[in-house]
Amino acid sequence: MDLSAQRNDQTFANVFQELKWRGFVQVSTDEAELERVLSEESVTYYCGFDPTAASLHLGHLVQLLLMRRLQLAGHKPLGLVGGATGMIGDPRQSSERVLNPAELVQEWVQSLRGQIERFLSFEGENAARMVNNLDWTGSMSALEFLRDIGKNFRVGTMMKKDIVAKRLNSDEGISYTEFSYQILQGMDYLELYRRYGCTVQTGGSDQWGNLTSGTELVRKVEGKHVSALGTPLITNSDGTKFGKSEGNAIWLDPELCSPYAFYQFWVNTADADVVERLKIFTFRSREEIETLAQAVAERPFAREAQKALAFEVTALVHGVEATEQVIAASQALFGGGDLAGIDAQTVQSMTAELPAVAVSQGVGIVELLTKTGLSASNSEARRTIAEGGAYVNNVKITDPEATFGTADALHGSTLLVRRGKKNLAAARLG
Repeated sequence: MDLSAQRNDQTFANVFQELKWRGFVQVSTDEAELERVLSEESVTYYCGFDPTAASLHLGHLVQLLLMRRLQLAGHKPLGLVGGATGMIGDPRQSSERVLNPAELVQEWVQSLRGQIERFLSFEGENAARMVNNLDWTGSMSALEFLRDIGKNFRVGTMMKKDIVAKRLNSDEGISYTEFSYQILQGMDYLELYRRYGCTVQTGGSDQWGNLTSGTELVRKVEGKHVSALGTPLITNSDGTKFGKSEGNAIWLDPELCSPYAFYQFWVNTADADVVERLKIFTFRSREEIETLAQAVAERPFAREAQKALAFEVTALVHGVEATEQVIAASQALFGGGDLAGIDAQTVQSMTAELPAVAVSQGVGIVELLTKTGLSASNSEARRTIAEGGAYVNNVKITDPEATFGTADALHGSTLLVRRGKKNLAAARLG
């Protein structure tokens, strides 16, 4: 991704206040000191991502965009993929994690690294660097870990961390493995401070106990003050969890969440949430966001803010070309464009939520309308056809005897059946 083309409204002098205005700052170590550090000179900062799944999701996107904003302001990013911490995983609210095989974790390391790299620039004076904490933990013995690192942590303090306290009070409790996670993350900060002079760490506010374990370790071992910044956990205005769709995370990997589904998630943002989403997830200026906020208030039916949000975030994650393809598909779905140019994956994605039936070669238009449930009977189907309300792949069908096969289908398999303007269904040729 070309960062040189990215709009940059941030400088050393104003980046912290810009982050606050956009909603990135939930909690931090000494706020005045952090603002001073970020405003006076280029600093090295890091954010860690554990490979506990094959892809990052929308929660991680907040951190990626924060990293990008800090780099655009002139600071130096370290993108850490936890080849070591990913073998354990940070403690969850509910129960102990299932430990994944080492080979799978290392495979996920490479997958996540590729996703992170798309948001950073590896050129120039503040070029990014990717690091893996397995490089400094893999060869460390248990005795070295306990003597050199563990001795700096107090069990009483560790037990007071929010997530640890919750797990200790649960029926399942917490294993020594997950209890020790905060020590590993603290060691990361110490190592990055020593190797690269890293003085700022970012992460979600739910990770605050782990973030401060690092600041405290650097203070105890090196006698230096370093900073941490925790972003808020984003929720919808109705109280539901952000980034969930029917119980599933919205992944950044197009194989797990198609660009079409990704775009639809954003374009369906509620009016009450869209302005705050624009602040965090786009690089629109304050003036542009204020204009879009006014549009939400005066012309909510036009959904200008949602379209701007969906375009920019989808383009950031999947690229402009894929986003334009998705928009074309969205328009074509309801007769506003040509379906023939839509690629097979997008066709599959855009029809996935429609009522769908299996049909045979040579299926007739009347059968298509009735079998998909768009018409209640053969006579109603024929009446729809006669009134000009029947469409297959956006082509009006006027012959009640018309039949369809592979040659008529999108990519040889899908017939998009429509009655009127908005009643849609999909038929899959067997």
